[in-house]
Amino acid sequence: MELIAKVYRHLLKAVKNQLGKEESQRHFRDFITQEFRKNVELSDLSSIQQKIRLAHDYTFLLNSVHHHKDLLFSYNIAVDRSDEMKRTLGKSAASVGLQLPDV
Repeated sequence: MELIAKVYRHLLKAVKNQLGKEESQRHFRDFITQEFRKNVELSDLSSIQQKIRLAHDYTFLLNSVHHHKDLLFSYNIAVDRSDEMKRTLGKSAASVGLQLPDV
């Protein structure tokens, strides 16, 4: 049971960090919560392990895609850099106590 809670927390954290915590992204968290609650009554050990493995693999995928995107940005590969520029400007503004307006 402790392992299931750990995987659940890690998956929700990955979704929050990689996809965002805006209201428009809430359906991802709702789906994950619904799936975990739906499978609470499973008694087949192999099925439980399969579901835990799926959640763990999806968490790993989300984190890996995010890390890969960061690597592409850091090596200046031709990708959309507007998000990186917003993040960099936001960090620079925050370091001197300012906040960028939402555009």
